[in-house]
This record gives sequence, C-alpha cells and structure tokens, in this order.
Amino acid sequence: MKKKKPTYSVFSNFAWTLKMLLKYSKAAFFITALFIPVNIGLRYLEIYLPSLVVSEVTSGQTLKHSMLSIGIVMLLIMLGEVIIHALWHIRGTTLGIYRYKMTNLVTRKLLSIFYQTYEQKEVRDLANRANEATQMWDGVQPLTDIVYNGFGMIENLLGYILFGSVISFASPWLVPILTIAPVVNILSVRAYNKWEYANRSKMTDLEQKLYYVAQLPNDFTTAKDIRIYSMASWLRECYRDLCKQQAKWDKTTVKKSFLSRIADLVVILIRDGGAYALLIHMFYSGKIGVDEFVLYFAAISSFASWVGGIINCWNKANTVSLKLCDFREFTDYPEYDGSGIAKAADHMNTVPEIEFRNVSFRYDGAEHDTIHDLSLRIKSGEKLALVGLNGAGKTTLVKLLCGLYRPTSGEIFFNGIPLADFKREDYYKLISPVFQEIKTAFFSLAETVSGKDTAETDLSKAEKCMRQAGLSAKIDMLPDGIHTKLNKQVNKSGTELSGGEAQKLMLARALYKDAPLLILDEPTAALDPIAESRIYAEFNAMSKNKTSLFISHRLASTSFCDRIILLGNGSITEEGTHQELIAANGKYKELFDMQSCWYKDNMEGGGAE
Repeated sequence: MKKKKPTYSVFSNFAWTLKMLLKYSKAAFFITALFIPVNIGLRYLEIYLPSLVVSEVTSGQTLKHSMLSIGIVMLLIMLGEVIIHALWHIRGTTLGIYRYKMTNLVTRKLLSIFYQTYEQKEVRDLANRANEATQMWDGVQPLTDIVYNGFGMIENLLGYILFGSVISFASPWLVPILTIAPVVNILSVRAYNKWEYANRSKMTDLEQKLYYVAQLPNDFTTAKDIRIYSMASWLRECYRDLCKQQAKWDKTTVKKSFLSRIADLVVILIRDGGAYALLIHMFYSGKIGVDEFVLYFAAISSFASWVGGIINCWNKANTVSLKLCDFREFTDYPEYDGSGIAKAADHMNTVPEIEFRNVSFRYDGAEHDTIHDLSLRIKSGEKLALVGLNGAGKTTLVKLLCGLYRPTSGEIFFNGIPLADFKREDYYKLISPVFQEIKTAFFSLAETVSGKDTAETDLSKAEKCMRQAGLSAKIDMLPDGIHTKLNKQVNKSGTELSGGEAQKLMLARALYKDAPLLILDEPTAALDPIAESRIYAEFNAMSKNKTSLFISHRLASTSFCDRIILLGNGSITEEGTHQELIAANGKYKELFDMQSCWYKDNMEGGGAE
C-alpha cells in the first residue's frame, strides 16, 4: 500500500500554531517568546561563573573585587531563575486557555459538519484522531507541545550559534565534531515517525474497537442482553483478542522506537568523547589556560545540550506535527453548504409545498441507488403518509428532505425554491422532525424540549407541548415536574424515560419548534396501542397550518392522512388514500391484510389467555 505523506509539514504546522496563538492567546505567544533570551542568558551566565571564579583566583585580584564580580553574576543567575519559574507558571495557564479554545474548534466542527459527510467512516476516524490531538497521551499533548518544541527549536538554534562562537575560539574543529554526528539520530527518528504516521489508521481502528468493547459493561442498554443471552464470556474473549492485537502493536511500536533511540547513545560517545579529548590535548600542549579550559569545557557541555536540544525538539515537533495534521485536516475539512440566496425567514409563516424532482440517492460504496429517479409533490397543508418495507428508502427520503443528505441527482424544492439555495443552518429552521433513533442527554425535560437552557426556555409553551404529546401523567408524577433532570447516572435525582416516553418527548420538541414542515419518522414505534391511538387523535391539531410527512411501518396507522405513498426499492409503487389503495387490491392491500391478520391473531391470543 502506498504510504500517504503528511498533509502539512512541521514548519507549516508551527507557522499555523503561531497564527492561532496570536488569535486565541497572545499572552502565551509573548511569554513563550520571552523564555528564549532569558534561558540563553541564564545558560551563558552558568558556564561563565566557574571560569570567572578561576580567573579571579589565579589573576591575583583582591577579595573585594572577586566577591563583587562573582556576586553580581550569581545575583543575575538567581534573578534569571526566578523569572524562569514565574514565566513557566504563567505560560502553563495561558497555554491551558489556548488548548481549551482549540479543543472548541473540534467540538464546533463535530456539531456542525454536514451529516452525510460525517457518516463516512474515514471522516469519523479523522475526527477521533483530531480529538486525540486535543488530549494528553503518555505525557504528549500535541497542541501545546508544538508550541514548546517550536519555540524550543528557535532557542536551541540561537544557543547553538552563541555557544558555537565561544568554543570556536578554542578550535574550529569542535563545532563540526559536535554538530555532524547527531544527523544519524535525526534520520532514525524520522524513519520511525514516518512508520507511525503510515499506520495510524490501523491503530485508530483497533483502539476504537477496544474502547467500544471495554465500555459495553457500563452501558445500561446492553446490560439485559449480556446477561440473558450469556454474552459475557464471548465479550471477554473479544476483549482478550483485541488486547492481544493491541499488545502486538505496542510491542512493534516500542521496538521501532527503541531502535531509533539507540543511535542517540552512539552519537553521545562519539560527539562528547572526541570533543573532550581535543580540549584536554590543547590544555596539556599549553594552547589554553586553566580558566579558558574551564570555560570551554563548560561551553562544550552546554553546546552539546544545545545540539541535543535541537535534535530533541525537532524529533518531538515531528511527532506532534503528525497529530496536528489530523487536527487541521479535520477542522479545515471542506464543508457543503447552500448558497444562501433563499432565506428561511421568508417561509416561516407559510404552509409549504414540497417537490422531489427526479431525485436519486446512492450511498458511498453502494452498487445501486437507494432512492431512484423519484418525483413527488407534497401539496401545501397536505398530510402525507410514506409507507413501505424495511429498506424501501423511507428514512433516506426523510434525510434528503431534512437537508442531511444531498441528492446524487435531481433536486428538492421548498415552496418552489431549491434546497441548495438555503444555507444549511437556515433551512433547518423550517423543519420539525422526529427521527426514528432517539437519544436524550442529562438536561431537564423542559430544556430537552426547547434545546436551550432554562433561562431561555418558554416554560409554559414547553409544558403545553409535552402534555399535547402525551406526557401529562409523567410530568404530574415527578416532584420537579418539567424541571426534572434526565439520566440517573449523571443526576442523582434524575429520571429515566421508557422508550415510549422518550419518543413522546421528541414529539414535544418538534411541537415546541413549531416549524412549517412537520416530519414524523416512526413516531409511535415505541408506543403501546392506546398511546398510539391518542397521538393519532391529536395529529390533526399538531399538523394544523403545517405540511406534514408521516412515515410508518404500520399501515393501519396511516388512514388519517390525506394521501399515502407506498415506496418499493426507492421508487413510488402505489399512491392514493387508504380506501383507494385498499380498493386497488395491490401491494398496499396485500401488506395491510398481512398486518391486520397479525394484529387479529395477537388480539385473539390475548383474549384466550
């Protein structure tokens, strides 16, 4: 498999980081930059102090002169240490703020990225890796480490030039000896980083599977199945197998990383040993004095640390840069949005007309269309039912109408205007959908209905919508009523909703939004027959002055609609009122009779008991 090159270079990522620092935390930028001159000056004073002491003692200076000279340098060193510690604490705080704001970029992208795009596995994997770049793993935090190592590279290069100038006075050979050898280390670490980047997709996939299986025991929704179907041993086996695969990856990673670091030990022996041998030879040959020997000896040690610092910062910068590539690639991921020519505000008080004109849709990687050349007009104020077997394309059609998918071909119109003319976020204001999949969080009932915090929620309207959706009994039995929090795992006094109650809550949310287009995708799937009947009785009131689309598997539940569309293989196979379709004696009647027979058998079975 051809290896993919990183999207951005280290230099590009560092330049981008400087731009982000100046945008989100100028204090972090200037404080980190201030470290450079303070650190270099402090390091120079530290190597100069021993030489100064030897010089003062051997040159016959008075005690007062020596004490004053040495004292000034020591005072400057102490002051430098105090400044370094102060800057270190302030920088940590400012970079924490920067990291928070950068993490928010990923969160915003996750919440806003086009739904069809986010459904793609490669995009979700990229999102997971981008999220990892905002966190700390094994002491590595890419967002802040690129700052440390980028500025550290500048600091070490300046230190290299300054201290290299000092030791070059002793011998011009010292600088190349101490510089050339570390190239081996750079090349070996670079090879390891390339291998890690090339295999990151495999590692991400394995980590996701391992995390998913590890979290299953904590998931209440799977607890019953695990116990009743004796799945525990199977899950443990899956977990062990994934752990073995992870351990194998970790072993390979550690081995390659270890081999890349061995070169560093060899470099140290060649570099430092050769330099010190040359310096000792110069001292014994009388080319340098004692104070110069001490100065150059300390300068070589420090120079070696500058060279090592350059290598270390470069290697770390390369490592975190690869993580940052994923962060930038995700946050900059191209978005689909409408032109914005049309405005939702112009249609909020209308009873819209919807038209599908020769619409086809095919999922990525699929061989056939899920929706094929479909043309459909939903009249203003019409209550349309969409029915069909599983896989007929009902939910896909709903997602197309909601603007969550783009047609592969053809166009969808809202009041005669193509959906592509609306900005996505603006178009969402025109629809109130209740989807088949239901997920609640840990907010209060009222907040869940409004999608806002309590202060911004119209509480009387929220309660009215909940009662209209059939939640009166639930609200009345709760001590805190509509202010009761959901999710007992998060809120001690919270409540848990049954599947039917959660479905009613989502229906209340759609009513609260009060958009001109109401879309109900299996809104009664989790309800008992009595609750289902009540919802249907209320449906005319719910859909008043709206155009509504109702999707259901239960054909008996669609008789109240003005028109029924039967989908089959992504196309319209039959349409008409319930009575017309029954009279036509086609596929709709066949499915209706099958379901009616099933209901009748179950009712008779219940009566026998």
